[in-house]
This record gives sequence, structure tokens and C-alpha cells, in this order.
Amino acid sequence: MCIEPRGAGRQHGVTLIELIVFIIVISVGIAGILSVFQLVVGRSADPLPRKQALAIADGLMEEILAAGFTWCDGADANLETAASAAGCATPPGESAGPEAGNARPYDNVNDYNGLVLAAVTDLSTTVAGPAGYSASVTVADAGIGPAGSTVGGGAALLVTVTVTDPYGGTVALQGVRTRYDPNARP
Repeated sequence: MCIEPRGAGRQHGVTLIELIVFIIVISVGIAGILSVFQLVVGRSADPLPRKQALAIADGLMEEILAAGFTWCDGADANLETAASAAGCATPPGESAGPEAGNARPYDNVNDYNGLVLAAVTDLSTTVAGPAGYSASVTVADAGIGPAGSTVGGGAALLVTVTVTDPYGGTVALQGVRTRYDPNARP
């Protein structure tokens, strides 16, 4: 006599309803994963405009911070002896924005204040830059120390360079330039 285990007559497996529910759940999961993947790939496919804007901003910032920060204009006769802006031969000394008539209009950090480049180019030559990028510069008193201290009160400038890429994205860099050698020729 053969004894069958209880329930052995039933078939093992999944029903049609269970299979359909499984397929729906997996499909929804895969669709969600693919939509996230598409979003990530779509936004990271072309980082070149942002990298190019950052390179332009960095290059312009480097050029500005390397310029002189003197009491007098670079062409002033008293440049190397002035102890303040009042000691310049042409008062009020070095002012914001480029001075007319200079051989190099951007010879001092604050000459770059208000500079707007509708098309990015090399400022010292006629080399054209990448198309569609624009840049602007502001130079202001950094105000990072109390008046009368060695830093602050006009002894440090905050430089902000903002570059806009062809797609409207912006990159802004800030740097501080101190007046550590006010009588050096730029």
C-alpha cells in the first residue's frame, strides 16, 4: 500500500494572476530605474560648457589678481614713492576702471572693475575665445578688517568674475587681492 503525502495531488507553480502581478511589479520597477538613468545621463552628457566657463573665469581671475594694486596709476611719476593716494602726481591716484591714455589699460587690479566682455577674448592680444561665452568683473573693497588695520579700509579688494556659458549657466569666482606692495610697477 502506497501512502501519498497530503496535498501531493496539487500542482506546484504560480497561478496566472500571480504571474501577471509579478510582471506588472517588475515593469514598474524597470521603468523607474530607466527614467532615473535617462535623467542622469541627459544632465551629465555635456559638462563641457560648464568646464569651459570655469576655465575662462579662472584664467581671468588669475590675470586680475596678478595685476598691481598700487596707490598711483602705473604711468604716474610718483608711483614708486607715494605713501598714499594723496602722494600721486595725478590725484586722486588709482581709481576704479581703466584710465584713458594708458599703454596697457588694465595695469592695476581696480582697472578691471566694471569690465564686461560680451565675447570672451584674450585681453592682451586679438585671439578670439570660444563662441557664446560672456564675462563680467566687479572689484570692491573687501571690507575684511576694521578701519585702520593692515587689511580692510581699502587695503584689500574683493574681485568677482562671473562667466555665462552659451546655454545660460553661470560660474562665479571670488578672490581677494591685498595691497602688499603699493609702490611696485605693474
